Amino acid sequence: MTKEALDKLRVRLSIKFKNGINFTLAGGIIWLLIAYVWTLKFNSYDKSVITFMVGALLLPLALLFSRLFKITWKDPSNPLQPLGLWLNLAQLFYFPFLIFALVKFPDYFVMVYAIITGAHFFPYAWFYKANAYAIFAGIIAIGTMLCGLLLPINMMFIIPMFVSISLIVLTVLLFFDTKNKQLLQNKEQ
Repeated sequence: MTKEALDKLRVRLSIKFKNGINFTLAGGIIWLLIAYVWTLKFNSYDKSVITFMVGALLLPLALLFSRLFKITWKDPSNPLQPLGLWLNLAQLFYFPFLIFALVKFPDYFVMVYAIITGAHFFPYAWFYKANAYAIFAGIIAIGTMLCGLLLPINMMFIIPMFVSISLIVLTVLLFFDTKNKQLLQNKEQ
């Protein structure tokens, strides 16, 4: 397969799946809810457990957005399509870090969760041929770490707020990226 043929398959996925904005927007909302959780007067361990439960709402919310935005989840004609699921499942192998943070350092659980969330976006830059994913993977992972290092424990809610804002900005950029690719594809036809 030539590089040009591979790039065409990636652009087709980007357009058909709308760069995964159903997931990034759902993530932005979920992280806003997580920010609220971290303002509550519970101990860090309890807030971490609640954060896990809130995070479980991502898939149903992404499904709702896919229906609203008419985004399909499958493209059997594109041989790259299964890679998206594999890239998403790969983040599950980072969960032992989360469990460790939950048990040993619950004050920093939300920081670890946010770093994993941000870092897992990096391969989607290649998958969707959308550099915004790579940029925001770095912004979220490094920005979150800096927040964790600089903020007092009682202000950890700023981390999920930062992630939420980052994901919403990423969603907007990915939306425009999809529109630009659609325009270019229409001109080529």
